[in-house]
Amino acid sequence: MSYEFTLIEGDGIGPEVTAATIRVLDAAGVDIRWQSMPTGAAAVASHGSPLPDETLRSVERTRVALKGPITTPVGHGFTSVNVAIRQALDLYVSLRPVKSIPGVPTRHEAVDLVVFRENTEGLYSGREHSPVAGVVETLRVITERACTRITRWANDYVRNEGRKKLTLVHKASIMKLSDGLFLDAFNAVTDDYPFLTHEARLIDDVVRGLVIDPSDFDCMVMENLYGDVLSDLCAGLVGGLGVVPGANIGDRYAVFEAVHGSAPDIAGRGIANPTALLQSGVLLLRHIGERSAAAAVERALFTVLERGEVRTGDLGGRANTAKFTDAIIATLHAQG
Repeated sequence: MSYEFTLIEGDGIGPEVTAATIRVLDAAGVDIRWQSMPTGAAAVASHGSPLPDETLRSVERTRVALKGPITTPVGHGFTSVNVAIRQALDLYVSLRPVKSIPGVPTRHEAVDLVVFRENTEGLYSGREHSPVAGVVETLRVITERACTRITRWANDYVRNEGRKKLTLVHKASIMKLSDGLFLDAFNAVTDDYPFLTHEARLIDDVVRGLVIDPSDFDCMVMENLYGDVLSDLCAGLVGGLGVVPGANIGDRYAVFEAVHGSAPDIAGRGIANPTALLQSGVLLLRHIGERSAAAAVERALFTVLERGEVRTGDLGGRANTAKFTDAIIATLHAQG
């Protein structure tokens, strides 16, 4: 079967890691034609907007996109393109699997977690205004609809992927109405999944527990800002943002992305590590039903990292992006 998907190369090292990922996916035997679309800082210069309408229309047409990292200016400039894409396409699920990688030593072993983050509302949606000079208000909107659908999506994932436990992360002890609404929605939905284990825990307790012993957790669902912070914490348990995948998924569209930054300081030098986006490519393959190819790519990537002979500089090696990608492709072919 052949596919046509949208490609958003991104800023900084984005074009380098997307090119590497596409090479590996092609070597896995999946026939994908990529429609490259402008986004980010370069699109501002060429189209007058960091997120041109034609880019969104392409994702709507192809239903799936692969996205490299996009720079978000701090304190000035254009607003987050990542947030704009999620809101425009109603990508209400941020899916962040976090799994220990062979050959990448960390404090904890055998970490295997999944974070589900509600992607469309809450503080992270950036609804801010200044009513008077020197005062800024931020709106934290939480709706029953959003809480219910992310909780149901998370339960379906837990059940379908053969996992066992889902934890709601909240702070309803203080934010009794907003987080209380999420807690009520969670309890209502979980009644439809009697063969899974459910629990609700305060976010500060969850953070403490993850640092001490992440094996106490399996899958976690939470509102937007909690998810932004907690998913990065979980990434740190297995080696950092440079080695973990990410996806933003809605009922009609899905965008698979690198969750690390655009690293402009090393852009163009050919030394970027494509592991994070390649892992996101694995999620993409699973999403479209190409599970055999997804397993083969993941196996080849992990084999190369476990051997430790070919690694990029951030993982203690000396290989450039091309050599690291070549090693994965050679391993993919050797494993058949």
